[in-house]
Amino acid sequence: QVQLVESGGGLVQAGGSLRLSCAASGRTFSSYAMGWFRQAPGKDREFVAAISRSGGSTYDGDSVKGRFTISRDNAKNTVYLQMNSLTPEDTGVYYCAQDYNRYTTVLPTTTGGYRYWGQGTQVTVSS
Repeated sequence: QVQLVESGGGLVQAGGSLRLSCAASGRTFSSYAMGWFRQAPGKDREFVAAISRSGGSTYDGDSVKGRFTISRDNAKNTVYLQMNSLTPEDTGVYYCAQDYNRYTTVLPTTTGGYRYWGQGTQVTVSS
């Protein structure tokens, strides 16, 4: 059974930083691409970033480019999201997700590309 558990959310002032973590279990972590999404109240879930199996390839959503960095540690079965220069528009529940398919060569950027999801962690940025 696959489990994804996010942590690291919280309340931060605008301009601040947070680092989210997502610990995975249940499948061979290093075989699957991983992604981060977020959802603000009343809005659709939005793609934030994705990372390849090895960590050698990443892709960021337009709204976070240059501010957020996705990374992974396959030895720890964990994916991270370093968030800098936070703004109130970054407020929402952040979810990590694991790809459907092993050995994906194209990083998924839509919710439909991911099979397993964590429960989410709340990030609130105050102005």
